Amino acid sequence: MLRSVDLSDYMLHNPVKVFATDHLSTAIDLIVKNKISGLCVVDDDGQLTGVLSEMDCLRAILGAVYNENSSMGLVGDFMTPNVDSCELHADLVDIASDMLKKGHRRRPVVDKGKLVGQITCRQLLNVVKEF
Repeated sequence: MLRSVDLSDYMLHNPVKVFATDHLSTAIDLIVKNKISGLCVVDDDGQLTGVLSEMDCLRAILGAVYNENSSMGLVGDFMTPNVDSCELHADLVDIASDMLKKGHRRRPVVDKGKLVGQITCRQLLNVVKEF
C-alpha cells in the first residue's frame, strides 16, 4: 500500500533555500527563524547545488572564533555539495529506507535537477500514520 503513495503528495513544496553566494549569517537567520535543521542551496536557475545544515553553520562559527575572524564567509564555503536527492515521483518506501540507512533527516526532491520540494522524516511519519 505504501508503495502506491506518490512522494509529491507528501513533500514540502517550498523548502527554505539559499544561494551559495549568500552570506552565512543570512542562512543562519533563516534556519533559526524557520525552526529547521538545514537549508537547500540552489543556483540562479533553481538547480540544487548542495545543502547547509545547522552543524555546518556551527562549524563555521567556531572556526571564525578560533581564527579570531569576524566574518564567517559564504554559504558555498561551508555547504555540502554532494547531496543525496530523489526524483519527484520516487518510491516513498525506497526513499524512507535509504534515509534511515544513511541517517538523513531530510532529502531534497528534484525534477530534472531543479529543486521542487523536500521530504523529511516528519512527512514520512504522516504518510505511515494514514495507513
